[in-house]
Amino acid sequence: MKFASTLAVLATAVLAAGCQSTSVRSAWFDTDFKGPPMSKIVVAGSINSVAEDRLVEEVFVERMRAAGVDALAGHTLRLDDPNLSQADFEAAVKGTGAQGLLLVRVLGVDQRTQVSTTMVHGGMGWGHNSWGPSNSWGGMYSRGSFPVQEVRQYDLATVETKLFDVSTRRLVWAVTTTTFNPRSVAQEAPPFANLIIGQLKSREIIAVK
Repeated sequence: MKFASTLAVLATAVLAAGCQSTSVRSAWFDTDFKGPPMSKIVVAGSINSVAEDRLVEEVFVERMRAAGVDALAGHTLRLDDPNLSQADFEAAVKGTGAQGLLLVRVLGVDQRTQVSTTMVHGGMGWGHNSWGPSNSWGGMYSRGSFPVQEVRQYDLATVETKLFDVSTRRLVWAVTTTTFNPRSVAQEAPPFANLIIGQLKSREIIAVK
């Protein structure tokens, strides 16, 4: 019973040990882009649902404005209207006077399994207990550690983010990120937005305070 309880505790700890983090997998920048840094950007999200798309847009707008960049959420311009034509889409974006259009799109969420073995202290084993008269195998003995198989399931969400120059319609910057064990969109959107804005700052693509 004690051995089984130990395994149960270990399994629970392993499954709960996963941390949530977003990292850049690949990035691209148009070296011909000479600026000036963009001071106004329209953000359009394509996440999973209308509600989540709008949530991501609003988070980006909030974080960008806090960084000193004017920003507009795409849904306030009806960019999420499925009946909106390409011409009307472009006209709506250009009509804002924004220099940039930031598109955020989820490419997919993959579930993966990682199996590994670790040694845990304590436990009982069987084997040659002593060199007594019977010289028999099968006695119980205590050993310092025993192997435990760890099975960890986790999700990887892949997101593509692209920034276009509105005046030329050219792609200026693009990045693909992965989020380990994503939680809700509401929880992941703020740190994700901070990461993207930080990347744009480092390239001096956006004008910040």
